[in-house]
Amino acid sequence: MSYVAKVLQPDEKVVYETGLHWFVYLPALVFLILAFGAAAGSFFVPTEDQTWPLILAAFLTAIAFAFWLPAVIKRSSTEFAVTDQRVIYKAGIFARHSIEMNRTKVESVDVDQSILGRIFGYGKVTIRGTGGGLEPIADISDPITFRSHITAA
Repeated sequence: MSYVAKVLQPDEKVVYETGLHWFVYLPALVFLILAFGAAAGSFFVPTEDQTWPLILAAFLTAIAFAFWLPAVIKRSSTEFAVTDQRVIYKAGIFARHSIEMNRTKVESVDVDQSILGRIFGYGKVTIRGTGGGLEPIADISDPITFRSHITAA
């Protein structure tokens, strides 16, 4: 059961849920592509020299895994939700960090997107409320829709 489902109040309904964008896997994907390139390159060198490209491919695969595992944990343990009453943000598995803000207390929602963010649909959202605000939430999937659901009355 998700964190959002656990903390819903009676008669509170989830309006919109999202998570981190798949771009959190990009560093792992780059190293994996390099590993495949090194492995494929081993076929184009003489037989006695094939060991080094394969060792490089194994090393790059290990680096890809080292980037992939934290990304999987971060993406699967982060939740964003807008209910009819509040905005909920939760991150972490063992050490949980959660912030909840009543929608009536939200003053503004800022969305920052790079060129790649606009093309692929991810960005950073900062929610400002009366008396404080949420920390900037980076790499959120479809931040414009998330903002629209927060600001909709």
